[in-house]
Amino acid sequence: MMETLIMVLWGWAAVSLLMLILFIYERIVRDASIVDVGWSGSIGLLVLGYSLFSEAPIERKILIATMGGIWSLRLTLYLFFNRIYGKPEDGRYQTLRKNWGNRSGLFFFLFFQAQAVLSLIFSIPFLMVLTNRAESLSLFELISILIWMVAILGEAVSDWQLARFRSNPNHRGQVCQVGLWRYSRHPNYFFEWLHWWTYVVMGIGHWWGWLNLLFPLAMTFFLFKITGIPATEEQALKSRGEAYRRYQKTTSRFFPWFPRENHS
Repeated sequence: MMETLIMVLWGWAAVSLLMLILFIYERIVRDASIVDVGWSGSIGLLVLGYSLFSEAPIERKILIATMGGIWSLRLTLYLFFNRIYGKPEDGRYQTLRKNWGNRSGLFFFLFFQAQAVLSLIFSIPFLMVLTNRAESLSLFELISILIWMVAILGEAVSDWQLARFRSNPNHRGQVCQVGLWRYSRHPNYFFEWLHWWTYVVMGIGHWWGWLNLLFPLAMTFFLFKITGIPATEEQALKSRGEAYRRYQKTTSRFFPWFPRENHS
């Protein structure tokens, strides 16, 4: 237990320092979008650190480092190249900057450090898995690998399909309904949510299994109530109007399913 606590404290110090550096960058360029990259990248760094210093069997350390590292790297690169590199500041942060006015420096500092805390919290499922000292991988761990593969592949494909659709100038103002976006209005969110169930399945049969259940539940709350679906759909209605309203009537909000007929 003491070993785990020490790793958590060192991890918190590391990601807090990283977020401080990114905050200084934000003060220079006046673009807070980098915080999203910092969040996903921080979790990957924490997972790699946990795997390196944990006393778990080497097979489990390699497994968790690979799963957490690939998940984090893919999401970090996607966010950087599709939302930051050559792009204006995300509208969410432009609104915050406007609302906070002269206090934006202090509030963005606190916001960046809050993201460091969230990174630490969402690294806990990986850390819990590494407390399992069993020498061989269990059946549930093998099943979880399949879940992870489906989640990572599904999220990567949905992100690629959306980026490809938006890259075509002829699609400006239109709604992406190709590939996975035909069956869910937010397939990228769905597969990200599915990813966190990986570590719940890994925890079946262990005392910490119930703890990992909190993270997909928290992700559900964030996606449905705070930063995910409501904000995304509000922006889509502003930019695409009636076309997106028709899309809402025919396409599942979250779970992939066959499109409905629009009788209106």
